Amino acid sequence: MSRLVVVSNRVGPLKDTGKAGGLAVALVDVLQEMGGLWFGWTGTISDEGSFGPLQTETTKNVTLAQIDMTQADYDDYYAGYANRTLWPVLHYRLDLADFGRRYEEGYRRVNERFATRLRPMLKADDVIWVQDYHFFNFAAELRAMGVNNKVAFFLHIPFPAPEILAGLPNADQLVRRMLAYDLIGFQTTRDADNFRRFVISEIGGTDKGNSVVSAGGREVLVRGYPIGIDAMGFSKLATTPDARRHTARIEKLTGGRPQIIGVDRIDYSKGLPERFRAFERLLEDYPENRGGVSLMQVAPPSRSELDAYAEIRRELEELTGHINGRFADLDWTPIRFMARSFTRRALAGIYRASRVGLVTPLRDGMNLVAKEYVAAQRAEDPGVLVLSRFAGAAEGMPEALIVNPHSTEGVAAALQAALNMPLEERRDRWQAMFDRICAQDASAWAREILADLDTHRK
Repeated sequence: MSRLVVVSNRVGPLKDTGKAGGLAVALVDVLQEMGGLWFGWTGTISDEGSFGPLQTETTKNVTLAQIDMTQADYDDYYAGYANRTLWPVLHYRLDLADFGRRYEEGYRRVNERFATRLRPMLKADDVIWVQDYHFFNFAAELRAMGVNNKVAFFLHIPFPAPEILAGLPNADQLVRRMLAYDLIGFQTTRDADNFRRFVISEIGGTDKGNSVVSAGGREVLVRGYPIGIDAMGFSKLATTPDARRHTARIEKLTGGRPQIIGVDRIDYSKGLPERFRAFERLLEDYPENRGGVSLMQVAPPSRSELDAYAEIRRELEELTGHINGRFADLDWTPIRFMARSFTRRALAGIYRASRVGLVTPLRDGMNLVAKEYVAAQRAEDPGVLVLSRFAGAAEGMPEALIVNPHSTEGVAAALQAALNMPLEERRDRWQAMFDRICAQDASAWAREILADLDTHRK
């Protein structure tokens, strides 16, 4: 049986610490089943950087292998090209992108260095699976070193329409390098279609049918593979002692009044200012909610060194103060904004205590919060999911109340409908979504990609 080699910017943990996300859990499961190696960055800056010692940790049949970066690599590759260039472009925000040439050179340099460090660890029959926008070039670097293994890639964030991606300098070269992969997976069929359209319209590729494109002598399978969560596992988290404590705390705090929950990193793609304004519109247009309905927004900081994120946090704090100052009463605070993180068990309890899950990104690859919220609900009295049409999750969760996050009136109306939805309808919508996320869980996602890779590259 082939060994699986996973490559991602950050790795692990191999053990469930209560904080590991759904992706980490899914990758660990499939790595433990196949036996494997997980390779990436330590998260540490050092003078030696990627030339320094390889740090390894082995648990059962899975090894973590990590290397450092230099400060220059971090600045140019990670903070630079990955987060200041690719992230905004792939989220349709060309206006926020920094197209510095130094960043692009740093990105190529780190991809080449990481591939060079991985190369000696590879075995002839290893299956290599590369994760996310940090490593678009990785397979091309491996191929240049003579690696002919099966190599798959998965993008966890959106892939934009060709006319947007074309705004990225050297976008055609980037996509050509991506064609060194045998399989390229995306969160949605829309994202996969966008990639195929770019290959055909911008670099003269051919659509071979059955989700295969051909260009530069390569035939690559390009498909949508919506990532799932361990739905049953997360559902059980909602009944753990830690989760129950958080559920009880919320219920005591709200006094039985309904709570709306949002959980997002502070990021301009998440639409948090728009969400706060929609909640304010709910209180304006439906005054019966004043003194009753509250919004809890959990928002861990993200990329805090970037000016755009610091500005969003300031805006959110100002909006919180404005809305609370306008509507608060002695025993009721409209918005509770917390720029901190919680364990997955605690979040499961918070979700369970919330009547509405509000997931309204302006653009998102998938958004697993939507699926976690559904998984955490009580079957006998479930909450309602309000979900942005621009989240990848919307493609597979039509029973949610689907909204345009740019429309404050539309989101407010959906919140009002969710708060007043009859129990029977809530149960029906929840059951359909829960059954689907259980069937299309993280393990099924991983196995489908690896099975398609095996079929495509016999």
